Amino acid sequence: MSVTIKDIAKLANVSHTTVSRALNDSPLINQETKERIQQLAASLHYTPNYSAKSLVLDRSYNLGLFFSTLHTGTSAGFLYEAVKGVNEVIEDRYNLIVRGIDDYKSFHKINRKSYDGIIVMSQSATDQPFIDYVTEREIPLVVLNRQIEHGQVMNLIPDDQRGAYRVVEYLISQGHTNIAIIEGKENFKSTQARREGYRQAMEKHQVTVRDEYRERGNYDVESGYAAMSRLLTLKQRPTAVFCCNDEMALGAIKAINEKQLAVPGDISVVGFDDQLFSAFVTPALTTVRRPIEEISKEGAAKLLTFIENKHIEKETIFIHTELVIRDSVKTIAGGV
Repeated sequence: MSVTIKDIAKLANVSHTTVSRALNDSPLINQETKERIQQLAASLHYTPNYSAKSLVLDRSYNLGLFFSTLHTGTSAGFLYEAVKGVNEVIEDRYNLIVRGIDDYKSFHKINRKSYDGIIVMSQSATDQPFIDYVTEREIPLVVLNRQIEHGQVMNLIPDDQRGAYRVVEYLISQGHTNIAIIEGKENFKSTQARREGYRQAMEKHQVTVRDEYRERGNYDVESGYAAMSRLLTLKQRPTAVFCCNDEMALGAIKAINEKQLAVPGDISVVGFDDQLFSAFVTPALTTVRRPIEEISKEGAAKLLTFIENKHIEKETIFIHTELVIRDSVKTIAGGV
């Protein structure tokens, strides 16, 4: 027979309300009592009855982490960092349900009985109807990664445009003027922001943006490989390539090596995201650190506050990106 809160209360000689508050880490209980009750619960192998708790408190104890898609354009590293960040904050207080928005033909199962709160890791404007749906039903919501232009929500986003600007400016500072770009998935806001950062850096330093140096990718290794292979057929090859994520950069490096060329000796390559593998490939990849795990942690913390306080704040917060200089860029004549 499972241990209940009443059993713990009897053994601890306190009320069941005190036990409930202690197990939920309430600030209303002094630390000594809280620790004593928590240790007693652990020794008795107490596990909360979420079904009963949900009925009493009108909560599901489910949090949703929704991606625009889990099939195309979501890299394994991006998914891992987002889930890890949210999971570290919610610990065992909630069940985390991870889904792709594009899996749903109808959103009718998304409601306050199913989810106490929702985090959307937004990658494309195609997920806006889902965001509008959740907002209209007043489910506590935090949107990460993509800036929401219409409607007010709590919105945390990395400054992708500034990050792209800095890494391309770094290439220019190392003497490169023939700089290609391998873009990401076309309808993703991150692609548009990174392309704009590339363009701004080139124009600021009066470097020509050549049409033949713009290639389309899909945020995966294969598309980076294919795009770089096409760039290598040009009569005047670029001396440097800005890949809009690290996975495409990995594919680009493979294509360069297969042509018996070297990185960075013949062609410099930079990426974006600072994936786990980026420091360990050869050469170690110069890239832009995009703190997805930190954004996910902060987003999850804000969502829990909204749920507990029953008050939703609405603002846009930009999170700084960071240029990470490693070994994949060569300084050529004219570099500083």
